[in-house]
Amino acid sequence: MAMDERTGTDAALLERHRNVMPDWMTLYYEEPLELVSGKGRHVVGGDGRTYLDFFGGLLATMVGHDIEEIGEAIRAQSHRILHSSTLYLIRSQVELAERIAARSGIPDARVFFVNSGSEAVEAALLLMTTRQRSNQVLALRGSYHGRSFGTVATTGIRAWSATSLSPLNVTYVHSGYRYRSPFGHLPDDEFNRACADELKTMIETATSGSVACLLAEPVQGAGGFATPPPGFFRLAKEVLDQYDIPLVSDEVQSGWGRTGKAYFGMHAHDVRPDAITFAKGLANGLAVGGVVTDARTMNCLQANSISTAGGNPVAMSAALAVLDYIEDHDLQRNADLVGGYLRGELEAIAAENPVVGEVRGMGLMLGVELVRPGSRDVAPEAAAACLEIARRRGLLIGRGGLYGNVLRITPPMSVTREEAREALTILRESLAELAAAMVAPRS
Repeated sequence: MAMDERTGTDAALLERHRNVMPDWMTLYYEEPLELVSGKGRHVVGGDGRTYLDFFGGLLATMVGHDIEEIGEAIRAQSHRILHSSTLYLIRSQVELAERIAARSGIPDARVFFVNSGSEAVEAALLLMTTRQRSNQVLALRGSYHGRSFGTVATTGIRAWSATSLSPLNVTYVHSGYRYRSPFGHLPDDEFNRACADELKTMIETATSGSVACLLAEPVQGAGGFATPPPGFFRLAKEVLDQYDIPLVSDEVQSGWGRTGKAYFGMHAHDVRPDAITFAKGLANGLAVGGVVTDARTMNCLQANSISTAGGNPVAMSAALAVLDYIEDHDLQRNADLVGGYLRGELEAIAAENPVVGEVRGMGLMLGVELVRPGSRDVAPEAAAACLEIARRRGLLIGRGGLYGNVLRITPPMSVTREEAREALTILRESLAELAAAMVAPRS
C-alpha cells in the first residue's frame, strides 16, 4: 500500500474510520479506497494507483476533477467572503436562481437553496403537504430520495429504508421499470396505459383522494437507472391532473443535461413538473441543493424560514461556474453522444454475455443489470464481484438496483469517446471473467 503522510496506510485509515464512523455507512470494495487527487476523469487512490473514474463521486463530480474554471471561481469567492447566510443579499444566489428558474419551465418560478438532495426533497415535501393540506404522498417503487426522516419514508428500496416510522402516508406506484414488471411483456403504449391505470386505481383505493404530490425520479438513481418508456410520465401526468395532484421531479441525479436529452430529466419525457429538486452535480461536488416551484407553492408557508448555509456564496459561485462550463463545452450534447456510444457497446456486450440481463438508462446514466446465467434471477454477488474486478483493472463504477445487482456507469459529463472506449474494454473483460467464474462447473 502507498503511504500518505497525513493518514498512514489505507489499512490504518480504515481502522480509524471504523473507530469513529457508523457501522451502517457503506464503503465500496473489500479493501476500501481513499481518493486523494483527481484530474479530468481520472483519480489517484491512496494505494498509489490511477483509476478511470466512471462513478463521479456518486454523480456529484458533474464535469470532472480539477476543472480550472471551477477552481478559480471557488478561490476568488473564498478570498472575498466565505459565508453570510440568507439573512443578507447574496448576489451569486440571485444570479443562480434566475438561471435555474428560467430553465425550469415553471411559470413565475421561485428557488430555495439548501445543502443536499435529502434537504431539497424535504423542502419540496414541506411545500407540497402545506399547499395541499395533506400528508399523503405518492412515490415510485424502486425510488431513492434521501437519508432524512421524510425522504426515507418516500424511498421505495428496502435496503435504503432505515425505518418504517414516517411523518407521511406514502403509497407506492409503478415506476416504469419493465424488466421485472408483470406488465413488462406489453408493447410500450399498452405498458404505459397499464401503469397509468394502476396509478389511478391506487389513488382511488389507497388514498383519501387528497394527495400532496407524486414524487418521481425521471431516471431512478439508486434504483439501478430504471427508465420508463417514452410516454410513461405523460400518461401519469394526465392522471395526476384529473385529481389535482402536483408532480415533483427529483432531479438530484438527472439534472443539468446528464440525460443528454434535456436540461432536466423530466423534460426529456416531454413533461413539465410542478416542482423540481436538485443537488449533487450542480456545484461539482460542493454541498448544494434546492427546489424550484411556482410562487404560489413556494410562498404557501406561513412561518419564517431561512437557510444558514443554503445559498452559501462559495457554493453558488462554484455552481455558476459549473453551469457556464456545461454550456460553454456543450456537455449535454456530449452526454448524448458518448452516452449513446456507451449504451450501444454495452448492449453488444450484453448480447454475448449470459450474466447481463439488461442495459438501460439515458445519456450518462447507464445501468447494467446482472443475473444468474440462464435466468432472470438477481445476482447481487455478481455486481459486487464485478466492482472488484473492474477496480483491479483500473476502472471505478457504482452499484445499485432494488436488489443491489445493477452496475451504475456514470462518468463526468466531459468524458471523451476514447475514455469511454477504454472503460468498455475493461467492462467487457471484467464481465467475461465474471461470467466464466459463474458458469464454471463446481468441483
